[in-house]
Amino acid sequence: MNNKTLLLASTLASMTLSSTYATMAFAGENLLGYTKGSEPLPKGALEFYQIFTQRSDKGQGSYSALDSITELEYGVSNRFTVSGALIGRSVDTKGLIIGGYLPQEKTQGLTLSGFEATAKYAFLTPALNDIGLSTSVGIEYDTIDKHSGQDKETISINLGLQAQKYFMDGQMVWLGNLDMETTHATRAKIDGINDEEEWPTNPEMEIGLGMSTGLSYRFASNWSFGAEALYEMEYETEVGLERWSLFAGPSIHYGDKHFWSTLTFLSQISGGGETYENQSDTNLHLIEKTKQEIKFKIGYNF
Repeated sequence: MNNKTLLLASTLASMTLSSTYATMAFAGENLLGYTKGSEPLPKGALEFYQIFTQRSDKGQGSYSALDSITELEYGVSNRFTVSGALIGRSVDTKGLIIGGYLPQEKTQGLTLSGFEATAKYAFLTPALNDIGLSTSVGIEYDTIDKHSGQDKETISINLGLQAQKYFMDGQMVWLGNLDMETTHATRAKIDGINDEEEWPTNPEMEIGLGMSTGLSYRFASNWSFGAEALYEMEYETEVGLERWSLFAGPSIHYGDKHFWSTLTFLSQISGGGETYENQSDTNLHLIEKTKQEIKFKIGYNF
């Protein structure tokens, strides 16, 4: 074998290893907190996720809520995955009453509140094609209102589109998502509150639209830094466009062969729609949203 042949073989081996590393490093990992990737799990792979999201600060009184998702995802094929998750919620709110949304002060510890099931199919994978593209559909059942902590039965259908592209041999990754969620909700009656303005109990329909985008850059072995932006709108039966909000912020990610974790901080940049009485930050939506969110994810590949 001459030197030219050796150089060609070495180059091909390096390209193969680089491609394999990119695929193995990112399949199933959540590089960002909110914007999801399109890379599916390999056939037969099983991954465990634990996700905590803390939402805090409505600009008046004290407000803190924690959402928990415990999830298992399974690769049915190299393009099709299914997952199931348990949902938990806790809410602690004092010094702020908002008719129809926060009818009374509430302190509730972390409680199992519902479940969700999701299926995802990848039309294109970013490791094999110029760009990755996948779609997802999910159903969610919940029994606790995530904003107030009050009893509220909701059934939601989620449709999503995820795009992903590698740059610089996988050192930098772009992610983009489009989402639509339709929800049927019925609030349970609260003892002592019979005013429909304070806590409406008639069934309602909501449609939520969302789009997000972000970049992740691997600056050291196993470590990546990222940034993302999330824009959401929600339409409701009685009021039409109820709210919109724009969040943005950074992420830090660690991942090795089996374990990964991501920590994300998002701050509300701008928002609109309904405001509560005497709200001082009128350029933000603070009835259903908060000023900031912190999301922490861990995952383990079996």
